[in-house]
Amino acid sequence: MELKSPTAKTLIVLACLVVVLAGIKAASDIMVPFFLSGFIAIACSPIINRATRHKIPRWISVTLVILLILVFGFLLAGLVGQSMAEFQENLPQYRQTLDSEFSWVIQKLALMNIHINRDFVISYFDPGMAMSVATNFISGMGGVLSNLFLILLTVIFMLFEADSIPARLHIALSDPEMKIQHIDKFMRSVNNYLAIKTVVSLATGLFIGVWLYFMQIDHFLLWAVLAFMLNYIPNIGSILAAVPAILIGFVQYGLASAGLVALAFLLVNTIMGNMVEPRLLGRGMGLSTLVVFLSLIFWGWLLGSVGMLLSVPLTMVVKIALESREESRWLAILLSSAGEKEHRIL
Repeated sequence: MELKSPTAKTLIVLACLVVVLAGIKAASDIMVPFFLSGFIAIACSPIINRATRHKIPRWISVTLVILLILVFGFLLAGLVGQSMAEFQENLPQYRQTLDSEFSWVIQKLALMNIHINRDFVISYFDPGMAMSVATNFISGMGGVLSNLFLILLTVIFMLFEADSIPARLHIALSDPEMKIQHIDKFMRSVNNYLAIKTVVSLATGLFIGVWLYFMQIDHFLLWAVLAFMLNYIPNIGSILAAVPAILIGFVQYGLASAGLVALAFLLVNTIMGNMVEPRLLGRGMGLSTLVVFLSLIFWGWLLGSVGMLLSVPLTMVVKIALESREESRWLAILLSSAGEKEHRIL
């Protein structure tokens, strides 16, 4: 039966969307490793493609990339695990130091006839509370990585079949002559976005880690990894990554050190986020701040910690897919941070 009413079509589409999301939520234990595998495969595929152009057999390049991921992953997991254990040991000392620092500040404010409840302030600036989000996030990622063997197998199969996926999509959509160009544009855009975002996030984590290392901030590697992961969440992610490192700098060396840590995050994220990344990605790839925040909540609810990490890349995939068809382009414009004039130019 053909539905001519736009309202009926919209209701059916929304009902199907709810069913699909409910299925993903129910099968999150399977979907989360799959999404993470796809993310890793897409981020690594430019390396494989470049090696193929230099006449290196695909099986050799895939093997080297997987070995690199394994070595880097196990080394990083060991160092981050050790940093988290040391932080838990030092947490009582951090709480005691922070308590005395804020007590001194509250006493000075009381002399100026500004009275603040000490327990209320300490409850909001407790490093244990500030770190709970960071440690829970990294612990959640560690729980997902317990399926490391399944994730690596999926990544290997995806990398080996990456070349044939676009052709199969064309055939599946009755386009054997490759006339539907938006399929190729969609694949290239997603690939480029994730690859560039991964490189920028790695550079961000590296610069933050070096800065904190020279400042001798405790657990600098932990904050560098957190900066790398949360850099996939623009605007909000840099703030979430900066807060625990700033508090530790304040606890260790005082207000001046906390200011230098904040300056490091501000400079690195300003340069990488406002200068380097837009130059590499080009215009029209941004999401509005409201969409970023809502996507963080939505994908975090749907997929947990991995959903928070991949919230913006997954939303970008949806946005690119909407841009590829004329009838859904208006939805992509609503998700974008660009103005109407810029979208007309694009």
